[in-house]
Amino acid sequence: MEQSATLDIETLKITQEQFILASQSLHLQRPGCDAVYPVGLYGWRKRGLYFFLLLLLVTMIVNLALTVWIIKVMNFSVDGMGNLQLNPDGIRLEGISEFVLPLYVSEIQSRRDSMLVFQSDKNVTLNVRNEQGQLTGQLTVGPEAVEAQCQKLEVWSKDGDKLLFTADEEEIIMTTEKFTVTGSEGAVFGHSVETPLIQARAFEDLKLESPTRTLTMEAPRGVEVSAVTGPLKVSGRKDLQLESTEGEILLDANTIQLGGLPLGVYTTSSHQVSQEQEVYEVCVCPSGKIYLSPAESSSTCQAMSNICLWS
Repeated sequence: MEQSATLDIETLKITQEQFILASQSLHLQRPGCDAVYPVGLYGWRKRGLYFFLLLLLVTMIVNLALTVWIIKVMNFSVDGMGNLQLNPDGIRLEGISEFVLPLYVSEIQSRRDSMLVFQSDKNVTLNVRNEQGQLTGQLTVGPEAVEAQCQKLEVWSKDGDKLLFTADEEEIIMTTEKFTVTGSEGAVFGHSVETPLIQARAFEDLKLESPTRTLTMEAPRGVEVSAVTGPLKVSGRKDLQLESTEGEILLDANTIQLGGLPLGVYTTSSHQVSQEQEVYEVCVCPSGKIYLSPAESSSTCQAMSNICLWS
């Protein structure tokens, strides 16, 4: 037992000596400790970072304050902005609105209890264009006149059932029952006028006049001139011509007076016309001129009368 213990101790010493020798033969060096460096921002970098964060915070606060102020001033809401409201069917404006640039809309409508007003310092112009952008209609309301430029202008009644006025390049049609001119000088027409009836208002005179030219009334089936309650006066500076190409001229009245007719002389009569002559005969020359001739037992009208020869 003692020998075995002695052998174990010797074996252990040999093992330790071999380990030491092996370690010395390898010449191994234990690593030394590295240098310790501080981690973080120090000095002017730290102060610059804090200044930048402070400036960013102030900018955010100013932006937030400006945003709240704009929302308050412009009166933003979920329905719109101030007087401007966004509806599912369009945009609604309350009060007076001013548009600096062109406005493109499909319909402009006022409220039921108010009127729609367009106001401008110069004029108000409404333009209509086709798909190619060409101008097809224009309405201009200016300080001196209202001008409409279109192919056809129509004016309807308030209920939209009756057409009152139509104007195009060919003609102007008025479908009203009465057309009244209240000016003191009446109505002036530069060319012909076609109408079935010309009538004065009650208790007023009707006057058809052409101061410098001729006045012509024509109708394919006749012209009727009548005065129901007053006299009818037809006058002219030169000739007054009543002509019927296929029919007759009828003067139907209880009394027909032709004043200022010239007096013809019955040349075959042996006696002169006395001053007491009261009955005369109305004669008509081949040219149509009317004159008076002394009435006798037979007609005293002569085709070769001095009145007819000089007419």
